[in-house]
Amino acid sequence: MAEFVRLEVADAVATMRLDRPKLNPLDAAMQEEIRAAAHEAADRDDVRAVVIYGGPNVFAAGADIKEMADMSYADMARHSGKLQSAFTAVASIPKPVVAAVTGYALGGGCELALCADRRVAADEAKMGQPEITLGIIPGAGGTQRLSRLVGPSKAKDIIFTGRFVEADEALRIGLVDEVVAADAVYDTAIAWAGQFASGPAYALRAAKEAIDHGLGVDLDTGLEIERTQFAGLFATEDRTIGMRAFLGKAKPAFEGR
Repeated sequence: MAEFVRLEVADAVATMRLDRPKLNPLDAAMQEEIRAAAHEAADRDDVRAVVIYGGPNVFAAGADIKEMADMSYADMARHSGKLQSAFTAVASIPKPVVAAVTGYALGGGCELALCADRRVAADEAKMGQPEITLGIIPGAGGTQRLSRLVGPSKAKDIIFTGRFVEADEALRIGLVDEVVAADAVYDTAIAWAGQFASGPAYALRAAKEAIDHGLGVDLDTGLEIERTQFAGLFATEDRTIGMRAFLGKAKPAFEGR
C-alpha cells in the first residue's frame, strides 16, 4: 500500500497525488512510489489521461537533502539510476499527462513536472533547478528535459544560477503552458486531461511516442517513426470508427481498441 503517492481515478482520469508533509520531499521511498504509480497508470485500461498533483500548497520542493547529505560516490552511483528511471517511468506513460503545479516545484519537483506533456501552474508558483547551490547538478533529467523544452541557453541560465523562475517568466519561456489562479490549477489540469477520457487511446499513444522518440533522432529517422506509427493505427478499431463516423457526419464513439 503506497504511503505518499496515491493514484485516484475518476471519469477515466487518474490523479497521481503526492502527499508527504510538508513539502513533498522526494526521497528514495517516494521515488519508488512514483514509479509504481506511473506503471499502474500506464497499465490500467480505465485510465486515459493522468494529472500529477502535489496538493493546493506545493507541488514538490525537491529531493530529501537529509537523505543525500551523507551519501558517498558509491552510494549515489548505485542510487542515481533508480532515481532517473523512476522519473522516466512518468515520462513514458503512454497517455496524456499534465502536471498541476502549485507553490514550489524545485529540483526533483521541477524535474517531475518536466516529465509531463503539459504544465499548468499557479500564478504564485516558483520553479527551478537549485542543485548548483548544493555543489551538484540536476540528476533526475533536469539538464536534458529542461534544455529540450526551453532551449539550451535558457536552461543553462536556470541551472547555472539555481534561481527560482516565477510563473510569468515560466510561461514566457515555455517552461509552463498555462498560468491560472492557485485555486484553479487542479480543475484546469483535470479539464485538459478530461478531453481524452473518450478519445482514441492508441492514436494518442502513437502521437506521444512519435513526438517523444522523434525528438532524439535525425529528421529522416523521425519521419520513419511517424510513418510506422501512422500505418499501425490502421489495425485499430478506433481508426475504423473514426473514419466511418466522419463519412457519416457523426461524432465518433471511440472504444480504445
